[in-house]
Amino acid sequence: MSTPDRIDDVDALRGFALLGILLVNSMAFASAFYGLEIADPASATMTDRVGHFAIALFFEMKFYLLFSFLFGYSFTLQMRSAEKSGEAFVPRLLRRQAGLWLIGVAHAVLLFHGDILTTYAVLGIALLMLRNRSDASLLRLAKWLVILITIAWGALGVLATLEPMPLDRTAILAAAEATEIAFRGDWQAIINQHLFELSSVWIIVGLLQAPCALAMFLLGLIAGRRKMLARPLENQRLFKRLVCAGLCVGLPGAIVYAYASVELLGSPLAILGLAVGLITGPFLTGAYVGGMMLFFGRPVGQRFCKLLAPAGRVALSNYLTQSLILALIFHGYGLGLVGQVSPLATVLISLGIFAGQLLLSRWWMARFAYGPLEWVLRFVTIWRAPQWRKPVEAR
Repeated sequence: MSTPDRIDDVDALRGFALLGILLVNSMAFASAFYGLEIADPASATMTDRVGHFAIALFFEMKFYLLFSFLFGYSFTLQMRSAEKSGEAFVPRLLRRQAGLWLIGVAHAVLLFHGDILTTYAVLGIALLMLRNRSDASLLRLAKWLVILITIAWGALGVLATLEPMPLDRTAILAAAEATEIAFRGDWQAIINQHLFELSSVWIIVGLLQAPCALAMFLLGLIAGRRKMLARPLENQRLFKRLVCAGLCVGLPGAIVYAYASVELLGSPLAILGLAVGLITGPFLTGAYVGGMMLFFGRPVGQRFCKLLAPAGRVALSNYLTQSLILALIFHGYGLGLVGQVSPLATVLISLGIFAGQLLLSRWWMARFAYGPLEWVLRFVTIWRAPQWRKPVEAR
């Protein structure tokens, strides 16, 4: 995107989303028990449980939705950019998605098996195919994607409740121990573990994240068409309604999800809690959008927006840098601290990483037109070398 096409509020929201994603991903790096049916025995104190509850309540199942919404919104900005440059949009988008997929594959294999970029790369093609549908049609599709995936997981939860299967704690503990040993090993052991995790993570991606992410893509596309974030003063009432819906629907659903995922972990009721989180998560995500947009309209919020926006402009580079730093902290080719850091300490580490990224992003964007990976992706998209440094007069 050229400078005149940038929307500071969109970049700031993307920077805000980076914080939530970092907090969630750091939990997966820190413990081999993340995503398993039993809690980490090393993190069983009240403080640890409160930390897990807070992350599940405010961040899990919400911030990747926020990132997905912004992806759909930025899709419309890319369309306008292609139109201004007089270039065909479809070839540009296909090259961009191919580049994003390759970056995502490298990220998943080398750093973090929980990569979301490959999913976004594939779903971006679906968004391209749906781009000419009416807003009403896109809204119906988004609604039914969320409803159907909720029904599916809710039905699974009901079946699991009616015919519960006992947990094999011994097998789960053995699997977690093997994972810790692998992540404390050398490069080969870590990559092999990532590949092993990827062999099963597609189930979660395909049957949980992808439908919800596509739904938020579609909502972002609608919002981008209407320039909702570019016209904040005209949408004050909408933002307030989003906050109200988030507090009335999203927050109670998030409480149910967090309680089920922390206190009922391993129980069939946890699956029902997940279903509640799926159907109500978009409402809380909408509240984040509406609340932050209202906040950005105030003097103190404008300063906060300027702090977050540079990080959002280099979101791709920051996202992978977060994984790199966490890998160096928790994997064997670094400090190898997996399974040895409490949830509270993990949160503090994440906040420190994000604070450093805010400062570095501001310094970088004052001198360069793109982040390192953004430059690479831009090169693939337009198929020529974009400008690297900012002109002196623009600094």
